[in-house]
This record gives sequence, structure tokens and C-alpha cells, in this order.
Amino acid sequence: MISWRKHYKKGLVAIGLLLSTSASIYAQGDAANGEKLFKANCTACHALDKQLVGPALGGIVEKVKTEQNLDTDWLHKWIKDNKALRASGDKYANEIFEKFNKVEMTPFPNLSEQDITDILEYTSNPPKPAEPAADAAAATDANSFTAMEQAKRDSMNGKVIIISLLAICGLLIWLLVRLRQLVKLQQTEELEGLNATRATSFSDLYKKYSYVGKGILTLLAIFAAYGIWNWLMWIGVYKGYKPEQPIYFSHKIHAGINKIDCQMCHSSAKYGKVSEIPSMNVCMNCHRNISEYQGKYFEPGKDKAFYDAEIQKIYAATGWDAGKQQYTGKTNPVEWVRIHNMPDFVYFNHSQHVVAGEQAIINSFNKKNPDAKIDVVCKACHGQVDTMNVVQMANDFTMGWCIECHRTTEVDMNNGYNKEYFKNLHDKLKKQYPQTEGKITVDAIGGLECGKCHY
Repeated sequence: MISWRKHYKKGLVAIGLLLSTSASIYAQGDAANGEKLFKANCTACHALDKQLVGPALGGIVEKVKTEQNLDTDWLHKWIKDNKALRASGDKYANEIFEKFNKVEMTPFPNLSEQDITDILEYTSNPPKPAEPAADAAAATDANSFTAMEQAKRDSMNGKVIIISLLAICGLLIWLLVRLRQLVKLQQTEELEGLNATRATSFSDLYKKYSYVGKGILTLLAIFAAYGIWNWLMWIGVYKGYKPEQPIYFSHKIHAGINKIDCQMCHSSAKYGKVSEIPSMNVCMNCHRNISEYQGKYFEPGKDKAFYDAEIQKIYAATGWDAGKQQYTGKTNPVEWVRIHNMPDFVYFNHSQHVVAGEQAIINSFNKKNPDAKIDVVCKACHGQVDTMNVVQMANDFTMGWCIECHRTTEVDMNNGYNKEYFKNLHDKLKKQYPQTEGKITVDAIGGLECGKCHY
């Protein structure tokens, strides 16, 4: 009987160990899946290695266990519905809430228990980033060596070219001297008499061929006047102008790759006369939680460290302390370099074009440029901004350029307002210009009146 009981107890112990082992194996999460879930749900407020809106989550399981003697069940409850956990009177949950300025964490009831286990596994054992291959370093050294060799060759080639040019110059001088000597030897009395009748100066030549000279001078004067006129007409036209800005901002990354709408930053373009430069607070709407560049696109010659440094310039300008997640109150205004600037005597209203003329401008542009169609009205004037790393002036922005647009852009007469407001004008123009087939362009409704743009 005693022997049977001993074996029975041993069996229970073995079964208990087996169950606990099985439980621990079952609790083991998938770090790779956890990384995906973490990036999709958590990175807006958390990072593994530093505090953002919420605390750093690297090693959070061990930290909670060591400091608070709480297991992963508590973390599951917190992630699922932290508000309910706080409402239950949980001391640690309420301490965290108070510590982080009573910013309520988003509950994640959509995450399964296994999903949360995977996320916690990722915070405890994040996959190590792949180490750069050894041959990459070797390739860098080889490239450096090749560059040095190329520089030496270029230097040597430059010296050879200079010596060759000097030798050619010396040879030409020698040939000129010899030719002069030969001319003197062949000089005769007959040639001397002939030379006496020849023009030997510009004034003699001008007297002999005065009519030809006057004609040439007249042509030169005409060409000079045209050149000066053409130069004057292009004063203030800076197509292609793209100045360096105090903070590097890539529209290709923001508007192109990340698909951020133009009007999210330039909101006044739709409702105001001027499309304002966004304030730094607009930048901080996103970059409060984006402290480093995580994209895969890199402009040639620039790396992650470059983009991270530019984000730090935003923090310096706004006085944002990323470590404490609060503003210091010390700001440094950014002196942006303006690219587009209408003269004071020109009236241009962005909202009129962005709202009233949006579809008409897009349709007109796409009709004239079938190979470079646009989907946003801004691109008609400012070019394909979503492909520009550095924004540049894409068009002339001259009076002639604006007039040409007004003459070719058709007014949308199916628009309820236009259909009613321009009804009589529409009927009149259809009779007056039957060849237009009822189409009305902007110039027909006052788009060429001087007072529209100059007042």
C-alpha cells in the first residue's frame, strides 16, 4: 500500500511538471508575429528603447514581475481594457494613469490572448537586426581604395594634359615666327606696292566699306535691343528655383510615399487667399510620436542619420523634449525661404481655384497633358510635388501663362451654381459662338478683365 502511494505521488508530481511545462510552452509567443502586431498597434505611442507618449516597453514583462510582482495576466487585462482595470481599483493601473498625465491608453479588445502573448514575447525577445555582411565592409574598403587610385590617375592625367598644352603652345609660337621670316624673305617691290593700297586698320576698312559697316551695326543694334527686351521680360521669372531650406523636407516622402493630402498641411489653400506655410505645430501633429525615420526610401547621398537629424531640428524649433514628452517653452522660429511669391499688384485667390475651379482645372490640364495627368488641382500650377525631394517652381507664373490657362480652361456648366448664375450668358454665347458647341472658357465669363487680377 505504501509503495503504491509513493508511486501515486510521484505520478502526480510528474503530471504536474508535465502540465506546467506544457503551459509554459503554450504561453510561449511568436516574436515575429508580435513585431508585426506591435508596429501596427503600438508604435504610435510606444517604443522598445525609449519613452514616447507611453513608457518604453522593452523588457516590460520582467519589469512588471520584478517591481510589482505581477504576471502576464495583469498585462493581458491592461492591454485588453485598461479603463476597466483601473475602474476595478487596481493600484498599479491607476499609478500608471497618474504618472503619464492621465492620458488614457486605447483599449484593444480586438486582440486575442495569443496576439497579446506574441506582442509581449516581442518586447522581451525582439528579433536581432541582421548584421551587415562582412563582404559589405570589404566592398567599402575596396571602393575607398578604388576611389584613391582613381584620384591619383586623375591627378596624373591632369599634369599630362597641362604639359601637352604647353608643348603645343610652344610649337605654335615657333611656327608663327618661322612663317613671319618666310614672308619677309618673299617680299618684293610689287608686293610692297600692293600692300600700300590695302586697308591696314579698322578705320580704313570702315571707310572703304562704309555701307556694309552701317548695315552690320544696324543689325547688331536690333539684336542688342531684342536681347535687352527679352531679358527685361524675364525679370522675376524663376522657373526651376529650388532654394535650400533650414529644415530638409521631402515632399516625395510625405505627399508621395505616405500619401499625405496637400491640404492637411496647407489648409488655407482651400479657404483663404494665400496658401500659408504650415506652422511647426502642424509638423508636431505627427512628429510628436515619430522621432526617427523608419522608411525604406533614401534619397541618393542621404541616410537614416540625416533624416533623424532633421526631425531633431523640428524638436529644437518647437521646444519639444522627446525624453520627457513635454514642451520646454523655448522655441526657435524657422526662417523658411519662400519659393512662390506673387507681386503686390497681382490679386490671386487660392480658394477660388481650389474650390470653384478644381474639377475644371483638372479636366483641362489632363486634356492638354494626356501623358502627365494629375489627380489633385494643386499639381496644375505647382507640378508633380509628390515626386519632389526639394520643392521647386514648376511653371513660369507670368501673366501670359495665366491668360493662356483662362483661354483654354472650360467652365463646368453642369455645376448647379454656374448653370443657374450664367444661364443667360450661356444662351447668348452659344448663339454668338456656335463653333464652340456650347463650351464656355474662363475668359468668356470675365477671366481676361484687367480688374479681376489688378486693382
